[in-house]
Amino acid sequence: MSSKRGVEYAPRLFDLTSLQVECNKKFAYSADDTLKTIQSLYEKKVTTYPRVDTTFLSDDIYPKCPNILKGLRDYQVLTAPLANAKLPKSKKVFDSSKVTDHHAIIPTGVYSQNLTDMKRKVFDLVTRRFIAVFYPDCKISTTTVLGEVEKVEFKVSGKQILEPGWRVVFAREKTEEKENEEEKVLPVFVKGESGPHLPDLQEKWTQPPKLYTEATLLRAMETAGKLVENDELRDALKENGIGRPSTRAAIIETLFKRNYIRKEKKNLVATATGVELVNTIHEGLLKSAELTGMWEKSFVR
Repeated sequence: MSSKRGVEYAPRLFDLTSLQVECNKKFAYSADDTLKTIQSLYEKKVTTYPRVDTTFLSDDIYPKCPNILKGLRDYQVLTAPLANAKLPKSKKVFDSSKVTDHHAIIPTGVYSQNLTDMKRKVFDLVTRRFIAVFYPDCKISTTTVLGEVEKVEFKVSGKQILEPGWRVVFAREKTEEKENEEEKVLPVFVKGESGPHLPDLQEKWTQPPKLYTEATLLRAMETAGKLVENDELRDALKENGIGRPSTRAAIIETLFKRNYIRKEKKNLVATATGVELVNTIHEGLLKSAELTGMWEKSFVR
């Protein structure tokens, strides 16, 4: 048996794509609905400019953070532990070199009133991420247990949360992801111990790739360059992928409006019209991310 201590850092602040992904996973909101909602919150002056592609804050935002936290009246239970100490300034959060025109999406500190349920949920996601980056790291212990039953060796690994740190900011959330994490937490073992064991054998089959959801499609559009073999075109796509953070929702909505795709629960499924369109276009380049890479390369030059 071996144990190794480590830390988990707080989740990064939101850019537009990561906010759309999170809202689709947690609330099944479409990318377009999330964009409209965060745009409305910006217009109400309770969150910052939303059409951004960075998860960092510029250094000049740091002195403003105490007042922003003070303005989050509905989150005083979480902000109170930060009030009487100097806020940490991490390079994982504050880095002017990673910010161009606008920084990551954060609350402004203006009191949010009379929000609809959707706006309240999106605002809550943005606010908790902002608060969490000032909390201590989560300290964990990763444990590996080696055992033997009838000369058959087995190994299991899991983790134990020693100090929750930033996790207390998200303590009320009960997500499928969190439940899966909890399944990996091991009970306490003592080196050399033995006892009865009931083996369990599971038979599984390989599965085809899962259907896209809006969350996974957004990420695929963002990282489309990974699928391109040509080095120059891959580099051209590396910065932007397919579309921009502010246009990807509109691209997906266009596919819906033209009846190329439909939604089944959270999954996106190609319609007969969409399949026919793809089959009609015989030139493979027109259907590939390489073409976008060529356009990006030409535009840069």
